[in-house]
Amino acid sequence: MTGTTDARAVGARLVELRGSIDNIDAALVHLLAERFKCTQAVGHLKADAGLPPADPVREDAQISRLRELATQSGLDPVFAEKFLAFIVAEVIRHHEAIAESR
Repeated sequence: MTGTTDARAVGARLVELRGSIDNIDAALVHLLAERFKCTQAVGHLKADAGLPPADPVREDAQISRLRELATQSGLDPVFAEKFLAFIVAEVIRHHEAIAESR
């Protein structure tokens, strides 16, 4: 192979991989949207029942579960925990806003 052929092959492979990444990113956004629809419903249930926005026992269980799933999937469990912590913080913020609006 010549340098030009190598460059074309690399370019084609980059386009292919980046297309896959774009599709996965779109799926992640759609999944997060669905997750937040569910957590919004939880927030309304909690507010109606007078329950606190945060549930540390549930959060700890979720962290353990996600770390295990990450390990099984070959994903860094520390990254997975940070990702979940970010999501949970946003969920709690939503739950607090829902409770305050009641």
